[in-house]
Amino acid sequence: MGNIEKYEKILKRYDSLGDELSRPENIRNQSLYRKIGKERSDLEDAVVAIRRFIELSGRIAEARGVIDESGDEEFIELARAEIDEIEDEYYRLQEEIKLLLIPSDPDDSRNTVIEIRAGTGGDEAALFVHDLARMYRLFAENQKWKVDILSSNPTEMGGFKEVIFLVSGENAFGKMKFESGVHRVQRVPVTESGGRIHTSAVSVAVLPEAEEVDLDVEAKDLKVDVYRSSGPGGQSVNTTDSAVRITHIPTGMVVTCQDEKSQHKNKAKAMKVLLSRLLEKAKREQADEIAEVRKSMVGSGDRSAKIRTYNFPQGRVSDHRIGFTSHNLGGILDGELDELIAELALAEREHLLALAMEKEEKDKAGG
Repeated sequence: MGNIEKYEKILKRYDSLGDELSRPENIRNQSLYRKIGKERSDLEDAVVAIRRFIELSGRIAEARGVIDESGDEEFIELARAEIDEIEDEYYRLQEEIKLLLIPSDPDDSRNTVIEIRAGTGGDEAALFVHDLARMYRLFAENQKWKVDILSSNPTEMGGFKEVIFLVSGENAFGKMKFESGVHRVQRVPVTESGGRIHTSAVSVAVLPEAEEVDLDVEAKDLKVDVYRSSGPGGQSVNTTDSAVRITHIPTGMVVTCQDEKSQHKNKAKAMKVLLSRLLEKAKREQADEIAEVRKSMVGSGDRSAKIRTYNFPQGRVSDHRIGFTSHNLGGILDGELDELIAELALAEREHLLALAMEKEEKDKAGG
């Protein structure tokens, strides 16, 4: 029970944050108010578990005192029964609190830019881009999030070579970040008359939405071109030069957007994508420099990694990072991702806990 003192400090911190939220000067400073509110919100689940854990710790200590000091066999049996009744919950809470106290990714609360691109498989891959975009849109609707298409490149068969959209809402990036990687589909294409199963692949990149304050992007580093929009088959979509191409000269990164009829709106959307890509690049380079790139399969965002297979003949979805299998293929494609995302989030937190414990052991050995 050596953790009790540490847990009591967390409870005091939680209560003090509540006091800070009620102070007029903090209410007036909305930036500070949101920061305090987020810290308190992040502690809520842990606080509930800690309070219950402390209660059970007290009951176990009291029961053990009876066993050690009482000479009454009836009292001793009651005390042992009390311990047996609550011991499982006590140890479960002990492990749960460790997970809950792992610091969350500061980007989790951001909105997210999702980029889906057809890979191997031609028209079939493009059709699956459409299916995944629909899956994420339905999941977002279930979460009460807002979806805004930033860019799309449709095909004549109703698929997409590429679609990029912004998802805005509470913890959007935190939940969607596990979707980064290669998604493989096994099914009979609509274009296949022989009924043969084909395997196609689609890549998904999930980026935290960047804000202007995150990056110092100067106007001189940007080349902005405008041109006539075109749709599938090459036909003109708009009669004005409303499509926008932005090139970030230092990196050579290029983003285009032509979905809106307004050149101004297309430029604004293209900048959102560009900033998010630049933020991801900066974070990746920083992580490489300090050698803390997470190489685990969960949450690595490695776009070259095959993370999931959607097998239509067997109605099965398999996530290869955590060995998760579901036979609810139709439901998942209809946006029922809650169970899968919860399992991925748990696996990530367990991985982070293992790393933290490994570091703690090394620190002890070094000390």
